[in-house]
Amino acid sequence: MAAKYDLTPRIAPQLDRHLVFPLLEFLQERGLYAEEDILKAKIELLNNTNMVDYAMDIHKSLYHSDDVPNEMVERRVEVVARLKSLEESAAPIITFLQNPNAVQELRADKQHNLQMLNDRYQIGTEQIEALYQYAKFQFECGNYSGAADYLYQYRALSMNSERSLSALWGKLAAEILMQNWDIALEELNRLKEIIDSKTFSSPLNQVQGRIWLMHWSLFIFFNHDNGRTQIIDLFNQDRYLNAIQTNAPHLLRYLATAFIVNKRRRPQFKDFIKVIQQEQYLYEDPITEFLACVYVNFDFDEAQKKMKVCEEVILNDPFLGKRVEGSFTTVPLRDEFLENARLFMFETYCRIHQRIDMGVLAEKLNLNYDEAERWIVDLIRTLKLDAKIDSQTGTIVMEPNHLNVYEQLIDHTKALSGRTHKLVTQLLEHSQQSQPAR
Repeated sequence: MAAKYDLTPRIAPQLDRHLVFPLLEFLQERGLYAEEDILKAKIELLNNTNMVDYAMDIHKSLYHSDDVPNEMVERRVEVVARLKSLEESAAPIITFLQNPNAVQELRADKQHNLQMLNDRYQIGTEQIEALYQYAKFQFECGNYSGAADYLYQYRALSMNSERSLSALWGKLAAEILMQNWDIALEELNRLKEIIDSKTFSSPLNQVQGRIWLMHWSLFIFFNHDNGRTQIIDLFNQDRYLNAIQTNAPHLLRYLATAFIVNKRRRPQFKDFIKVIQQEQYLYEDPITEFLACVYVNFDFDEAQKKMKVCEEVILNDPFLGKRVEGSFTTVPLRDEFLENARLFMFETYCRIHQRIDMGVLAEKLNLNYDEAERWIVDLIRTLKLDAKIDSQTGTIVMEPNHLNVYEQLIDHTKALSGRTHKLVTQLLEHSQQSQPAR
């Protein structure tokens, strides 16, 4: 059943093949698929990389033999020879970059740098492009640290905008694979700025760039200290949310999860529920279905069933179910999710009932009676809810809490201001894109 909700087949096509390996490693650890199938998938991925030694190790594990095909041995010889050739081609620029005194001569003006490199070191565009090829080959060999350094240097020197953009994607992938989350977030923001401002030959290309960016960002947002807030800030922007709804509705799982575990984004959450309502008949995912049950259909029995499925989904999702050592929290995301999901159910159930039977509520929260009573007492105290527990009748009595007319007006004004700001931003962007290039 767990494999039914695995999104890896949908996510993998939007990733660099090297980024798929961590997903397969996770699925292998969870035992979600047969070991043989995972190993075959790894070898298939490795076929178009230069990680020949790794491919040999996987082949030995798959077929329980120390023998490997001759093609792999020959391929290894080719890779070593090619690496040596590329290193020789890039040697002049690498030697320059390894000299701190020489590097200090570089300025922000790329044209000046090219002239200086040519005049003083006999280094031209050919050697700079050789650096890109060498860095790319290093990445394909699995040397992500060396690749990241050289791709960074290449972007600082290159005048080729398209190649520089490709180098930025490569550096982002390398930083993700090294789990350098702060640096990866900086590269992600650079890419976002380029994607949002660049004039693309086709709007579809720009949308595809956003789709790639969001998929790659999942590695960062669910490992970075502030990632679960930043995923909302990115995915919930109109242009990105439209791309999700049109081309990648499976990403709603991650946006929904971020909203559920993030108490600081409640105002935006109300608008997100409208998206869930729009998509509930077009896309199925246990986490979005849970929200639909609670906030759209008010079906708390079904919501309770979905909570159990959501727990399994989170445990078996490569982004939601794994915590790297030293990450932003010691509390598993599953526990945070379940705690907040119960809170959502309690708040919504209380809004539509004035007197609530404790036993019934405990059942809907999937807790025993004593656990439910302690949980609700703590919640009433923490959130300062206008509610009290009647121990004699075993019920919770809710006090009416209606917003006065002034508070309602303020809320509506804030919402209108937010929508106006979005509209003005879209109009300005459309105006800038429509202006002819000079």
